[in-house]
Amino acid sequence: MSAYKITAIPTKHPEILKFDSNGLVSPHKNFEFQSIQEAEESPLAQQLFMLPFVKAVYLSSHFIGIHKSDIVGWEDVQDELIQVLEDYLNSGAPVVSQQDPISQAYTLYIETTPNPEVLKFAANKNITAQTVEYKNEAQAERSPLALKLFSLSYVQEVFIDQNYVSITKTRAQDWESVKNEVKQLILDFLSSGTPAVLPVEKNSAQTQDPISLQIISIIDEYIKPAVAGDGGNILFESYDPESKVVSVLLQGACSGCPSSTFTLKNGIESMLQNMMPGKVNEVIATNA
Repeated sequence: MSAYKITAIPTKHPEILKFDSNGLVSPHKNFEFQSIQEAEESPLAQQLFMLPFVKAVYLSSHFIGIHKSDIVGWEDVQDELIQVLEDYLNSGAPVVSQQDPISQAYTLYIETTPNPEVLKFAANKNITAQTVEYKNEAQAERSPLALKLFSLSYVQEVFIDQNYVSITKTRAQDWESVKNEVKQLILDFLSSGTPAVLPVEKNSAQTQDPISLQIISIIDEYIKPAVAGDGGNILFESYDPESKVVSVLLQGACSGCPSSTFTLKNGIESMLQNMMPGKVNEVIATNA
């Protein structure tokens, strides 16, 4: 398994920075600690509070949020915090030492999507911190869960997001006769404790562009939650500062439907143009 890598991402609050992880941090619950006394159940948060500028710590499935005091600037401490977090996570030490969340059983809910060939299997707990899509078994070498699913002859594509799996079947197979088999396979896999997706290193170059970061933030906050309800995802690909063109990739149940592509493209384009005046001329949406 690849080492944990941390990427710093700005937020709307100038004193709060998100330290995004390529692997799960707190996979079953979110935490907020305002002091070292409150952080009794989190060895990681306690270590962070030993730094004099740390005012609050937030733990989520895929990031650590840190609220600093104004006595220092992020440029002075950001690199130090990245190193502290990477060293801690790669040491294998527990992030939260409370009751064992693995003992809590997974539950799956089957949901239909606008695409009749795609079903969404939503879990009551987080599955992964990453968003991945595989068009075939050869692409899924870093996802033990996807490899299991591709062992079923009728599984054509697999899309895995934070707490759900969307599966595209072959047209020759009807869902009624196989959906329970798929559900049980996923439940058995999750109960085994094996990671659904192995961590990979992120391309940190993208995070250096402030306009790209702003676009990603808008997509994450306003667009992804809506499309996730239908088993899909919007993945930011690039921003061209000269042409002011944004390229996004449609994944999961959003992919493959011409009307869906057109509607989403126009919706994303309109939102970005309204929220970032003069910075976006066009959005190009392609199917994965």
